[in-house]
Amino acid sequence: MSKLDYSITSTSNPPRRHPVVLQVIPALFTGGVERGTVDIAAAISSAGWTSLVASSGGPMVRDIERAGATHITLPMHSKNPMVMLYNVQKMASLIRTQDVDIVHASSRAPAWCARAAVSLTGKRLVTGFHGAYGASNSAKLWYNNIMAKGDRVIAISEFMANYAQRNYKVQDHKLRTVRRGIDLDAYDANLVTSARMIRLAEKWRLPDGMPVVMLPGRMARWKGHKVLIDAIAQLSIPNLRCLLVGASAKDRRYSSELKRHIVTRGVDSQVAVIDQCDDMAAAYMMADVVVSASVEPEAFGRIAAEAQAMGRPVIATDHGGARETVLPGRTGWLVPPNNPPALAKALKEALALDATARSDIAANARAHIEMNFSISQMCSSTLDVYRELL
Repeated sequence: MSKLDYSITSTSNPPRRHPVVLQVIPALFTGGVERGTVDIAAAISSAGWTSLVASSGGPMVRDIERAGATHITLPMHSKNPMVMLYNVQKMASLIRTQDVDIVHASSRAPAWCARAAVSLTGKRLVTGFHGAYGASNSAKLWYNNIMAKGDRVIAISEFMANYAQRNYKVQDHKLRTVRRGIDLDAYDANLVTSARMIRLAEKWRLPDGMPVVMLPGRMARWKGHKVLIDAIAQLSIPNLRCLLVGASAKDRRYSSELKRHIVTRGVDSQVAVIDQCDDMAAAYMMADVVVSASVEPEAFGRIAAEAQAMGRPVIATDHGGARETVLPGRTGWLVPPNNPPALAKALKEALALDATARSDIAANARAHIEMNFSISQMCSSTLDVYRELL
């Protein structure tokens, strides 16, 4: 073949370039959306694509870099119009210089910036419904509606898919349901050593042999801590221990109110508030029952899924994503929201399980999560959405 022939052939059939995906998120602190961003970043890199993440930073930047992605620091958390305009300009420049194919926005302020940037550059946008955004007025509804404006719109559960269609008129051909994924290696009962459990038990001063009920999750009013406290008070089981495990409340008034409620209900010797936990897998293993008492619907319900991956019986409220993650009678219980008597009844049943019943629930729960809520499934489905746009 002549040099001219080679030139013509290579021009008409250029080598295929690896796709470039830019994820944008407000910040990289601990949370479900942030964890998902890291998982997707790793999947993009593992596929041989170029993975970029833009955020205002945070401790999970290290996780992004360990995942093989590049982090770009931009004030993506800001809702200030001038700062958002700055982000649009910087993102458009980044898209051009890095030859980005797809921008994936998982929050509203970054999504507004991303939509403007892809409009300037002719690229594609993916948005994601990760929560049921409040819309108390038309202005709020308009602001939230940006999450429905992607070329593809990802919902993290069937509940959120229905919510997006009902409230924001997301069209069927754009909407894709990609369930959140659980790290089945991190949350594996067989990999938790007794030493890890002993360390937490000593740190939290848990006596041996006492049944433990645990409600993990951040200290937010809608998480239903008071509902569980009231249910514990109704049970009248003196040797029971209840652990409220999660980040400290940003609202100090709520934190103080919660502690007063514990005292008022007479369960201060049974209920402990644990601000932080650096080993949730071991924490789950110490729990006889894990509770998600949210009075408002969870978009997905990571706590219920993680606990089931660990083989723990779960009690969750009968709404939102819990209806997809918990199988009543097989892996746990679903109870009406904001209903202490119903929760107390389910707790009594769960605590009375014999060894055989607990073993059956553990096997069913682990199999359910492995089949439907693995990180590999979430990542594979997300990359399939990207491929549609490519």
